[in-house]
Amino acid sequence: MTRLHTARHRLVFRSVWPGVLGGVAVGAALGVLAAFLGQVRAPEGLLLLLILAGGVAGAFTLSRRILHVGAGTLALLLSLCLLTPVLRGPLNALTLSQPPQRADAIVVLGGGVQCGTRALEGSSQTRLLAGLELWRAGYAPTVTVSEQSDVFSATCPKMSVIEREVIQALYPQNGPQVVTLTNVTTTTDEAARVRDLVAARGWKQILLVTSPSHSRRAAGIFASQGVTVISVPAPETRFDSTLPLPSDRLYALQTVLYEWLSRIKERVGGTQER
Repeated sequence: MTRLHTARHRLVFRSVWPGVLGGVAVGAALGVLAAFLGQVRAPEGLLLLLILAGGVAGAFTLSRRILHVGAGTLALLLSLCLLTPVLRGPLNALTLSQPPQRADAIVVLGGGVQCGTRALEGSSQTRLLAGLELWRAGYAPTVTVSEQSDVFSATCPKMSVIEREVIQALYPQNGPQVVTLTNVTTTTDEAARVRDLVAARGWKQILLVTSPSHSRRAAGIFASQGVTVISVPAPETRFDSTLPLPSDRLYALQTVLYEWLSRIKERVGGTQER
């Protein structure tokens, strides 16, 4: 009887174990995908959660089938985005590009900073250089930079300090007037700081510089604060916006999902993203 009982346990274990391993593999793949596409700030925790959830789901027939169908559907959608330029339309819908005009200031929205290397992230660098090009062309005498809050990292170098150093290195003399938007976490914070500057300095119109995919949402946020903006996006450097290669399409998918999720989060009352 004991041998029969032990044999049954072994049979159950052998039948369940492959499903658990398969679920763990699917969970790990979903975690990696979520960390990349969703730009998750704590990917380790999410990855561990998805691995455990996948393993549990793989142990039971019904949940295993649901997991496989869901993962298969997601794989088909991802393949569509990677193999075709289907994301061109959504990308264009996110972009608001207008001809530059004379303005009172050029507002360069923050894009991030690498805490370890003390370097500007690519989007920050590109936005700053695009704003300085507008200044050199004589569109406005003032350029703003953003000082990130300590919400995400109190020890990270301030983006505004690094940007000021870049400006000083490029223009040791006769550079633009630089104004810092202090203690900002989101685009809404930046818009609020600019709104206050508009009231204090009598600014009538600003040129708004950000990444193309962020431009329409950012312009709407500034308009909601009563700030008149001309949207002049910086060039896209993360990928070719014509989407000729699967790698371009993968980064475009990351960008589109980030912007859509930011809008959904805003509508349900959550903290807005940058």
